[in-house]
Amino acid sequence: MDYRWHQKLSAAALAALLISPCGFAQQTTPDAPAPATPQTQTIAQQAAALQQTRPVTAQQPFHVEMPHSHNPLAPYLPSTVPPLDLTNSPRLMNLVRDGKLYLSLRDVVALTLENNLDIVHSRYNLPIAKTDLARTKAGGSTRGVNTSVVQGTQGGFSAAGPEAGASAGAGAAGAGGLVQSTLGGGTFVPSFDPQLSFKAFVDHSKQALVNPVLYGIPSLETNTIQAQSMYSQSFPLGTNIMVQYEGQRVAQNSVTFTVNPSLASYFNFTIDQPLLAGFGLATNERYIHIAKRNLQITDLAFKAQVIATITQVQNIYWDLVAAYQDVQVKQRSLAFANDTLADDQKQLQLQNVPAMQVMKDQSAVATSLGDLTKAKATLKLNELLIKNALTKAIDPALADMPVIPLDRQGPPDPNAGKSIDKLIAEAEQNRPDVAMDQFAMEIAQNSLKTIKNALLPSLDLYGQYAGYGQGGPVNPACNLGPEFCTSALPTGFGGVLGDTFNYSSPDYQVGFKLDITLRNRVAKADQFRAVIEYRQREVTFEQQKKSIRFDVRNAQYALQQAEAQVEALTTARDLAQKTFQIAQQEQKLGAMSRSDTLSSEHDLAVAESALFAAQTKLEEAKVNLDFSTGSTLDRMHVSIDDARSGVVTHMP
Repeated sequence: MDYRWHQKLSAAALAALLISPCGFAQQTTPDAPAPATPQTQTIAQQAAALQQTRPVTAQQPFHVEMPHSHNPLAPYLPSTVPPLDLTNSPRLMNLVRDGKLYLSLRDVVALTLENNLDIVHSRYNLPIAKTDLARTKAGGSTRGVNTSVVQGTQGGFSAAGPEAGASAGAGAAGAGGLVQSTLGGGTFVPSFDPQLSFKAFVDHSKQALVNPVLYGIPSLETNTIQAQSMYSQSFPLGTNIMVQYEGQRVAQNSVTFTVNPSLASYFNFTIDQPLLAGFGLATNERYIHIAKRNLQITDLAFKAQVIATITQVQNIYWDLVAAYQDVQVKQRSLAFANDTLADDQKQLQLQNVPAMQVMKDQSAVATSLGDLTKAKATLKLNELLIKNALTKAIDPALADMPVIPLDRQGPPDPNAGKSIDKLIAEAEQNRPDVAMDQFAMEIAQNSLKTIKNALLPSLDLYGQYAGYGQGGPVNPACNLGPEFCTSALPTGFGGVLGDTFNYSSPDYQVGFKLDITLRNRVAKADQFRAVIEYRQREVTFEQQKKSIRFDVRNAQYALQQAEAQVEALTTARDLAQKTFQIAQQEQKLGAMSRSDTLSSEHDLAVAESALFAAQTKLEEAKVNLDFSTGSTLDRMHVSIDDARSGVVTHMP
């Protein structure tokens, strides 16, 4: 076969690959929407203009509150929480134009607040903490709230800062695993909810008598109706009260009883007050104090979650920008290689260039096509990552939709020009994990005080008052004679009940009860362990301070390095651009070959890709510095109230 025909067939095969449905070159990366005035309108202006034309449909905010009802049966009926809404916010589809998803950095942050499942998951911790507070107000112990940062979103980087800060806070919110913490330890806390109990029964019994003289009958039949009730309640001082009442009616067939049926009434009031162990508001309300602090810790943990997620999604966005720009560079490089191949094939037919030149051109096309294929795959991955981060559920309409990043460069970071001392001071003031640790230390300090109370002996002062009432009608079958078959007792239950409370048959008692555990080793060990654990928390607190300083310094160094890298690669890109332009001019003059020009263009593409990657690293370094100093929400103008509700009312 003639070599020139071979060249033509090779070129045709490459062209067929490039335009075929399964080829990559025909899937050109969509550009940003064409501006009205291309000469003057920038991409940022296009994004702003596009934003103004986007209608935003109303969305229901997240709302889960503790149930409140005046229905007396409500405390005994199960409560429900609204079902999980996995519908993406309307804002997402409002960003679609011509089958493409156009995203600015502001849009990305807003969609993160509304749709990201990590934030949705963490949002439920707020009502969980409120249920814990409601539980402790009734005297229950704290169940704890998970304050760690959820990292279910793929891509970006794993933000470990808030988790480290939550170490002491999470311990305060609830111990995990097999190791039990002494936090919250102390004497038993009774329930503050009143307890009311009733018992009533009707009983019939028949018993054959061995000695019928005693009851005057061969068998005794007894019908009993009895009702019992009890009310008890404990109070934060440790005081406990109990009120009991019992009423009884007993009817028997005996002829030796003066009254039949007999009526009885009994009332008892008891009050008990601990004076040593178990005494005081601090001891009996310690779970309430812990739950209130946990509520604050949970609120701060949610803020830490929002910061970590926004930081992660920003990094995903900048990775998308880098991949998008890299595809454009690779497309231009492939287009230039194809143009060079086409020209050289024409020159080969005229026998102006050797066949080796065409083979080099074909190799360059194949290399450029491979680079473009890899770049497109990276872009597809980053598109998938950004859509996964910004949606509750991937809509089939969005699955294969191209994503167009509108912002190619972030705004200047005001933290970049600040001194390291000022950045560290801002981090210690702004980072939520710092406040979480401070609250955790307060919980630990209060726990030291309450656990000392458990060392004391148990000394209770109590008082009791009881009243009795008895009566009933005279037994019509009484055979004991007139002297014993008469009664001055009240015949009706009303009189019996009156005697119960009129101090006619009182019974009262005042006393104390002292319990001393000899050697007291369990309480002593718990108290001493609590002090040791507090010292450990002090170490953790100091470690966290050092970690913050390290994070801030490291983030500042990374930003400075990224700025220097961008500056160096900008110079390298400019030199590669000039080299390419000179190569083109010298090629026209015949001083350089097409291979040299093609090589210069390849060097330019490599330099551009490296510059775009470095610019991405610079933007991510800005994001990381904001994260380290706790200024992410302020710099992005994020409303934490919008994050709680899941509806963005003020655009970032």
